[in-house]
Amino acid sequence: MENAAISQKIDITRNSPLVQARQVCQTYDKGASGSLVVLENVDLQLYPNEIVGLLGRSGSGKSTLLRAIAGLIRPSKGDITFNGRPVVGPNSDVAVVFQSFALFPWLTVLQNVELGLEAQGVASSERRKRALAAIDLIGLDGFESAYPKELSGGMRQRVGLARALVVRPKVLLMDEPFSALDVLTAETLRTDLLDLWCEGRMPIESVLMVTHNIEEAVLMCDRILIFGSNPGRVIAEMKVDLPQPGNRLDPAFRTLVEDIYARMTVKTGAPTRDGLFPGTGIAMELPRVSTNLMSGLIETVAAEPYRGQADLPPLAAHLHLGINDLFPVAETLQLLRFADLEGGDIKLTAPGLRFSDSDVDERKKLFEQHLATYVPLAAHIRRVLDERPTHRAPARRFRDELEDYMSEDYADTTLKAVTNWARYAEYFAYDENADLFTLEDPS
Repeated sequence: MENAAISQKIDITRNSPLVQARQVCQTYDKGASGSLVVLENVDLQLYPNEIVGLLGRSGSGKSTLLRAIAGLIRPSKGDITFNGRPVVGPNSDVAVVFQSFALFPWLTVLQNVELGLEAQGVASSERRKRALAAIDLIGLDGFESAYPKELSGGMRQRVGLARALVVRPKVLLMDEPFSALDVLTAETLRTDLLDLWCEGRMPIESVLMVTHNIEEAVLMCDRILIFGSNPGRVIAEMKVDLPQPGNRLDPAFRTLVEDIYARMTVKTGAPTRDGLFPGTGIAMELPRVSTNLMSGLIETVAAEPYRGQADLPPLAAHLHLGINDLFPVAETLQLLRFADLEGGDIKLTAPGLRFSDSDVDERKKLFEQHLATYVPLAAHIRRVLDERPTHRAPARRFRDELEDYMSEDYADTTLKAVTNWARYAEYFAYDENADLFTLEDPS
């Protein structure tokens, strides 16, 4: 960060919160298969002069909570207030920066930025004056007449930021604003945004941002709410007492990152309901993690310098993976009992170490044993195939069965995951053209 004179984050005034969420729940009806709980009893307070991060994996309900605070959806239970008033419908005191830029391609930069002001009925001359000032503030002066197709991803996100700031909201909501950008562009925009915030140049009182990047949360936020999944809930709240500009090499920074990893991998009393694998039996939702990624992670952790046990933060940095990329692979290995996750570490089990030392055929045999033992859906499909004289069964039969427990999308993802794992293990085969499971490879 260029403004090295800024040594501390702005003090937080702890009077009354700008935003308060109390026992917020969000449930979606799935018809005959019951309901999907996305958020469960979430409490949140956002005070003036602070940046708060909602940190968690994809699917933990962070973006849903953000939309509820913006007034775009109404929670199923609980209440959300802004300055003590209930949030009912879109809130003009908040503005949102989205992950996907959300610009109108047929409008210029200036016209895109003016949109919010036009919706508020601001006069044309005032609208133009404020839009030009916002464009200048976020560093796009000179590009007022450009169209989105002429801009890089980082520049388009700057337009989205200017469009949010021009309406002078009290609270800025950001939904993974840097995740669609390359690493260097994201770092530049993140730094510029923090500079504007610390210098008091942004016309806002507070920022609430959704992220799945642990280091980003520590760099930018005064407080971090860590979300668990299935259903989404706050599992920890952490205060960030680090000087600005942030330094990733600072031991205190690394310690806080380590602590967050540890909290996100802590074991609970009900592991089948936590993390990435909600449900029990065949109702267990599974991610599409390739066996190549699983094998690669096992080999990496087994080799030097880790020798079977690795600290997740440096491992993620070494592999250039975020939590949305690393955690599903690591947790799938834990499900299959090839690894154990706890305290921010991944440790290979005896079968995991044996897998790393085995040849291809031995790996397939070991994987088949663990798939049959620890993934109930795989064993269920194999049992049906064994019992049928033809040793064939349509995949639709199992999709329909899964949809009794989960959404259509989750059912499809889960079945594809177990299909790929079974193919690798040669546990059963799948004919994509016929959408048919068999015990013999149709090719």
